[in-house]
Amino acid sequence: MPLTDHMPTTGKAVAAIGLAIIAWYASEMIRPLMPEGTDFGWFNEFNVFLGLLVGWVVIGTRLNRGYLDGISAGLTGVVALIFWALFFQSLNEMLRLALESRYSGPVQGIIAVFEIAVDYGTKILHVPLAILLFGGGAVLGLVSEWIAKRWS
Repeated sequence: MPLTDHMPTTGKAVAAIGLAIIAWYASEMIRPLMPEGTDFGWFNEFNVFLGLLVGWVVIGTRLNRGYLDGISAGLTGVVALIFWALFFQSLNEMLRLALESRYSGPVQGIIAVFEIAVDYGTKILHVPLAILLFGGGAVLGLVSEWIAKRWS
């Protein structure tokens, strides 16, 4: 990876901030889809942090390659955000359950992370959320590409 991939640019900043905003709104849309009484804790804030990181690293490093590639970068960023958010939220839930001695060993805990991720993934299958994520990702990629061409 060239050294320039690690340099701050306006396009990377726009991609990071944009994906963080999408992550916040997606988190708000997910709340009513989860069981009543779910303790969300730092759910939104953590997802915003992931949005910043994924926007900078995944979308930001794929800019200045053309508008179609920008849209593709935005969609790739959204898929990466969904993957990492599901993984870390599932890991967090598994650790909470492990502290309640729900697992007899570490292998059961590791398996539970993936089971919880699948459960969460099926709960968030919701058309308006998909429109926000994938539509927002495509628009974000396009806007980030446009910004990158003008101010990077």
